Amino acid sequence: MSPPTYPTPGNSTQWYVNIKAVQWKSPHPAIPGSRVEFIAQFLGRTLTYTYEVTELVPHERFVMRTAEGPFPMETTYAWTDSADGITRMTRRNRGEPSGLSRIAAPIVAMAMRRANTKDLARLKAILEAS
Repeated sequence: MSPPTYPTPGNSTQWYVNIKAVQWKSPHPAIPGSRVEFIAQFLGRTLTYTYEVTELVPHERFVMRTAEGPFPMETTYAWTDSADGITRMTRRNRGEPSGLSRIAAPIVAMAMRRANTKDLARLKAILEAS
């Protein structure tokens, strides 16, 4: 399998619609235990949160979990080759809101799905243009 060019934490602002800035809190490239801070605009709010890399299998799987921030979340990227030689990437966000965030969970989930759709379309356009 050829190495995926995207995504890496450092280039998230290129294809994530809501990510406005990324700051490495650990040396890079990413390895398990690496920490990366993201600043995002989401539902009219600026959110700052830090992800920690929990799993990294080159060219197959990359998992990050929030270490701190407003919404506990885990994001998993996986790459597989298809029979026609095209690499397929899947992304899964998992999280459970707590406290007052729990009340807004249905709205947040819908907004996240909408943002994910935009992000993946943007990533697809970037990859197809290169």
